[in-house]
Amino acid sequence: MVYVHLAEGFEEVEAFTVVDLLRRAKINVKTVSITGNKMVTGTHGISAEADILYEEADYPECEMIVLPGGLPGADHLDAHEGLAQHIKCFSNDAGKKLAAICAAPMVFGSCGILHGKKATIYPGMEDALKDGTATGQRVTVDGNVITAAGPAIAMEFALAIVESLKGKDAADEVAEDLLFDAR
Repeated sequence: MVYVHLAEGFEEVEAFTVVDLLRRAKINVKTVSITGNKMVTGTHGISAEADILYEEADYPECEMIVLPGGLPGADHLDAHEGLAQHIKCFSNDAGKKLAAICAAPMVFGSCGILHGKKATIYPGMEDALKDGTATGQRVTVDGNVITAAGPAIAMEFALAIVESLKGKDAADEVAEDLLFDAR
């Protein structure tokens, strides 16, 4: 199970692209609202109904936490204490994975899980990675952590997630079906 977390002001293209590509790859994925309400509105006024509320999520059964960016969405994710605890637990479990794009890698910086790791974040926000090393790459994979720079990279980010969960062949198959050749 993969949980894509939604907060008020999330970046729609980042969240929906990940959900779409994971479902194409036959990966079990659910959107999780951290707002206390299943209806969540993105940064560009697009509302979506999350599959479940944060309080209903079964984190022991989850293999990856995904954080779309967008502001103020990433700020809301960063302020959620329960989510921070799960992220810290996932960072210490070799079987668990973490992914964040755009402004959301700042949540990993705040959680202190990037020490000694390479990461990518929206340009100009590199200080928010705290102890992480900013690569400036479009997508960075370092161990169990995947980070990406922003909305235009959402497809590459989602394919990196598919590859981390199901392998390169599965990611290549999804990319080919979508006529995506930037890999």
